[in-house]
Amino acid sequence: MKISKHKVAAIHYTLKDPAGKVLDSSEGRDPLYYLHGEGNLIPGMEEGLEGTEKGAKLNLNIKPEKGYGVRDEKLVQKLPRSSFGTQKVEKGMQFHSNNGAVVTVTDVALDQVTIDANHALAGVELNFAVEVVEVREATTDEIAHGHVHGPGGHH
Repeated sequence: MKISKHKVAAIHYTLKDPAGKVLDSSEGRDPLYYLHGEGNLIPGMEEGLEGTEKGAKLNLNIKPEKGYGVRDEKLVQKLPRSSFGTQKVEKGMQFHSNNGAVVTVTDVALDQVTIDANHALAGVELNFAVEVVEVREATTDEIAHGHVHGPGGHH
């Protein structure tokens, strides 16, 4: 069975940045289960896995446009320190903005805080080593809900 729209696939993966540093891996964990064709993975990953079968091992090089997007400097803002009230604010902390986006504190000065709403991997070329460990039909509930249920999914 080949991976295609509305198939459930289970993959093991290792993600490295262009310098070869491991950023994420399923090693030592259960495989990642996902419903194909529903946008549950970044576009370049779904495109690269399309048509593959159980046992396939592949290396995917994904450009930012098909990954977490290109960096947008308009998403970097300086806010008055008073916006955070009495809350402790340190570089690297993450907050949910008013519109629900996750922002990361990139600089803290006496009177202002710099936040960045870009995804941490925006603008980064991604290198995935992937192994397909299972492909199955999705249930009607999984298709209706747009994600995997049961093992490797929501319960």
